Amino acid sequence: MRGNDEQQSNVFSYVSLEDRVPSDHPLRPIRGAVDEVLRAMSKDFDCMYAKTGRPSIPPERLLRALLLQIFYSARSERMLMEQLDYNLLFRWFVGMEIDEPVWNHAVFSKNRERLLNEEVAGRFFTRVLSQARPYLSDEHFTVDGTLIEAWASQKSFQRKDGSGEGDGSDFKGDKRRNETHESRTDPDARLYRKGNGQEAKLAYLGHVMIENRNGLIVDAMVTHADGTAERDAALLMIHERYRRRRRRGQRGPITVGADKAYDTNDFVTTLRSMNVRPHVSQNTKRSGGSAIDKRTTRHDSYSLSQRKRPLIEKAFGWMKQTGGIRKTKLRGLWKVGWQFLMTAAAFNVWRLPKLKCAHAIPVHTTT
Repeated sequence: MRGNDEQQSNVFSYVSLEDRVPSDHPLRPIRGAVDEVLRAMSKDFDCMYAKTGRPSIPPERLLRALLLQIFYSARSERMLMEQLDYNLLFRWFVGMEIDEPVWNHAVFSKNRERLLNEEVAGRFFTRVLSQARPYLSDEHFTVDGTLIEAWASQKSFQRKDGSGEGDGSDFKGDKRRNETHESRTDPDARLYRKGNGQEAKLAYLGHVMIENRNGLIVDAMVTHADGTAERDAALLMIHERYRRRRRRGQRGPITVGADKAYDTNDFVTTLRSMNVRPHVSQNTKRSGGSAIDKRTTRHDSYSLSQRKRPLIEKAFGWMKQTGGIRKTKLRGLWKVGWQFLMTAAAFNVWRLPKLKCAHAIPVHTTT
């Protein structure tokens, strides 16, 4: 019997959003992990808001919406609000009712800027790491950096003293340097190229430290783009890890893998002074030769660290392809910093349910 194509809509709906979302949907365990983190941060949120006045967007909902923007690669707040308006899955994850009006995209952006900074993003990142502690290695790590293209055009990079002519679009033959030039759109961005023969771009540098067991991110930060930023940021992250181990009474050595860009005498010497074994790829073409000798390369752990090192590229790939870090839409070092840290936290949250499932199911081998 043919069904009736009735166009009249029902006035009431008796199915909740909870019933609409399948029990095996991938976002369900992620929502549970995020809610646990947000409950632990409730007191922190209380200190950020006044006791009186008009209620703002709840910080819990704002952070859930931001995570959705990262997970589903929503390129703008306007598109995110559009999805929240008609996507029931998005409404369920954020915690909105089915008939609750969505926020204006400008209101959402302003509330996000009031709430989010590098300190809040850091607390969220730390809470996520505390959940992932059973799956983290505390001895073997890898560091690397990646280019983050700034939200600024080449023609905005003009002389600081204002002596240039025109709007900056015709810079052929002009020797542009970070010491003499600055972007009018994003003054914190620096003209930088990742390697020889590559195009120079206005950019930042994002730095990540992962543990080698499951490839989870244990530290992340953003710096100005320059020739030594990768090694300087790596030393800062390694030193913080060294201090934490000392506070817990752990005195044993740790290993840190890195690519050839980190093969310098200063970097290797500094690591060894902190009882860190530098499992850095040898750069034999460097002037003076490689700083890594057979004291390091003769150990099997060195080869293992080199095999584990590509795990960090998977994290960068996810953060750029899915998280939208390839080219940031925010301006200013501190804004790009919290965006990068939140994206790193989102990567860990996305991985966490899969790791729990993998470790919960015993693997049986056959002979």
